[in-house]
Amino acid sequence: MKLISWNINGINAATNKGMFDFVKKENADIFCFQEIKSSPEKIKEYTELEGYESYWMTAERKGYSGLLVFSKIKPFAVIEGIGNEEFDKEARVLTLEFEKFFLINGYFPHSRRDLERIDFKLNFNKLFLEFCEELKKQKPVVIAADFNVAHKEIDLRNPRQNTENAGFTEQERRWFDLFLAQGYVDTFREFNSDSGQYTWWSYMYNARQKNIGWRIDYFIVSEELKTSLKNSEILKEVLGSDHCPIRLELDL
Repeated sequence: MKLISWNINGINAATNKGMFDFVKKENADIFCFQEIKSSPEKIKEYTELEGYESYWMTAERKGYSGLLVFSKIKPFAVIEGIGNEEFDKEARVLTLEFEKFFLINGYFPHSRRDLERIDFKLNFNKLFLEFCEELKKQKPVVIAADFNVAHKEIDLRNPRQNTENAGFTEQERRWFDLFLAQGYVDTFREFNSDSGQYTWWSYMYNARQKNIGWRIDYFIVSEELKTSLKNSEILKEVLGSDHCPIRLELDL
């Protein structure tokens, strides 16, 4: 089974930059897109894709956040949100239940430049983990998400300059440690221990060309699926957003 996850930073812009050409080329079983920045009226323009069922969640605020899933396999059930209105109105979690696992498409809050939203994010993180733990009691979990955090120093180009910046604060990284310790696996690091492996680059200062980036997009699986992992990789050559797609292959 092949899955793709990609923060497309706006589905309209991404479509104009070849997103659907990429989708057709990859021909994955499941695509998870984050930050679609659409509305219930407009998203329908993009959800007719031959061979796929489509599921989406849009934020209360127009042009903000939002999630989309294309799946060749029809899920048993679809769950919108994590059961908390404050977070769910921002369309940050969309879950599909399949025969052998739950798939969670997630877009985590950004703590913002002056960390004005770090408490909001940490509260979201706490409830997200509780949500995952409840699902995991039933069957394994696969998470495709922009976590908006670089877990370790190896996961960004300039760690020392960013220790007090959003996405690399001690609080955010400590939560990620706690999260993985509950029985979850960072799939990319099961296959690649190299530095310089990033999924997001600022649009400024030619950051992408210089590979001054952060790895903030992850495929995470519950430990039961560790033996099913075939590959997990970053598709850094794919353009169309300030993020690049990531790919997960599972033997399921």
